[in-house]
Amino acid sequence: MNPTQWTHLGEEEGPNIKLFDVRYHHMLNPRNGKTEKMLVLHGNDAVNVLAITPDKHLVLVKQYRFGIAEDTLELPGGLMNNQEDSQLAAARELREETGYSGKIWTYLGKVPANPVFMDAYVHHWMLEDAIKTHDTFLDDGEMIDVVLMPITDLKQELTAGTFTHPHTSAALLRYFIHTHQL
Repeated sequence: MNPTQWTHLGEEEGPNIKLFDVRYHHMLNPRNGKTEKMLVLHGNDAVNVLAITPDKHLVLVKQYRFGIAEDTLELPGGLMNNQEDSQLAAARELREETGYSGKIWTYLGKVPANPVFMDAYVHHWMLEDAIKTHDTFLDDGEMIDVVLMPITDLKQELTAGTFTHPHTSAALLRYFIHTHQL
């Protein structure tokens, strides 16, 4: 047996919570032969969008995050609907949260949402020449302020710690790699 290969012995359902289904995986630890009951949250993949306006501003959202009880400045995005294409989800979330839309889309890749205990991914999309075309359409649990940041300030704000949401930080790193700025 490969020492890093855990053996999946079975699983059981946990409670269904608002955004995720809870699963408990019974896993055999190859290091010590003990069985551990591990928590896995199952949910839909998510998207976030680097929307850049024609005058080179990044469209951001400021919103309250209940887990840390603070406002964060982050990229617009959210959960994909069942069987929804990630680009369509990105366009939908951007339009709902900011009212922006556009046609020049680039896929920047995906990262695990939180590989410690989740089985979902976050897909990063970039939209160039994003323009305000709609009113926002927020969920009942959302209160969002749209913020435009000059793209020239982006790297400085990232390194200064302005962006605390890890999905935003991951997407910005992908953006810098894509634009050969890293």
